[in-house]
Amino acid sequence: MTTSRRTLLAGLGAMAVVSRVQAAEAMVRISTAAPPSDFLAKACEALKAQAEASGSGLKVSVHPASTLFKQGTEVPALQRGNLEMSTMTTFEVAQQIPELGFLNRAYLFRDYTHMRHVFDGPFGAAYRKLVVEKMGIVILSTAYLGTRQVALAKKRAVKGPQDMAGVKMRMPAGPDWLVLGRVLGVSPVPMGMPEVYLALKTGTIDGQENPLSVFNAAKLFEVSEQIVLTAHMLQPVFFSVAKPFWDKLTAEQQAALTAASVAAAKGNDDGRLADERDIIGVMKGKGIAVDSPDLAPFRALADKLYAEDAAAKAWDAGMAKQVADTQ
Repeated sequence: MTTSRRTLLAGLGAMAVVSRVQAAEAMVRISTAAPPSDFLAKACEALKAQAEASGSGLKVSVHPASTLFKQGTEVPALQRGNLEMSTMTTFEVAQQIPELGFLNRAYLFRDYTHMRHVFDGPFGAAYRKLVVEKMGIVILSTAYLGTRQVALAKKRAVKGPQDMAGVKMRMPAGPDWLVLGRVLGVSPVPMGMPEVYLALKTGTIDGQENPLSVFNAAKLFEVSEQIVLTAHMLQPVFFSVAKPFWDKLTAEQQAALTAASVAAAKGNDDGRLADERDIIGVMKGKGIAVDSPDLAPFRALADKLYAEDAAAKAWDAGMAKQVADTQ
């Protein structure tokens, strides 16, 4: 064999190796509404670091604060093949699988441990199965977004839902959020999270409801005077991937992305739970009034409104009971 032929074959062999490496690489874009300083956005960055360090060929880019897709458009983007991953909520799932809407009910989970046992147990497995079958989305892990509380731009006395009549409260878009707003006694205003700070500052809205860790990360304490501890929802959030994209990954990449998602969820949870233990004191130190009303009137109104709500008729009563009975 001539030297030139050996050189040519060696070059072709090198090109084949490069081609195989390139074919094994997979780009994963994660869209989340969480601001960069929030634990969920930080968890996405941790996911990126672990996935890329796995040596499986995964490349990850993180897009916080709805900079890639507007809040509420991520799930359709996953389903159209325009996005690989997002931090999906139960509200987005219920829009397409109404029987699972009970997970959006106010005062559903007793505490973090209850939520964790629900999604880490048989119910969680059944939930993930329905989501992949009916939505074409694979849930890789469940994280804790926090316990949602009300915050107001201007202080007022709040002893029950009736005391928040007329308050223009930012809520994410969707019918389940509107019912949740009625439980709080407010006038819901659908709005994306990135718009909330300016809307509070200008008086477009009178308040918003979010986990206090998100409230802190988004610096909403700069445009708020009061926190009302309604604790109306303990909220899960899912690291989710489009199934057609998932199916194209190698087994090694699937394992690496799953492991990174599970680790990211745990990091998020540990950080957020620690933050929630201290956040009330931090907010008081910033001059924010913190009130703890009796929650009985809120719970009673929730029971009444959900009993009357037409959408609740579609809820899977058996699965709802399974959640309630989980210890």
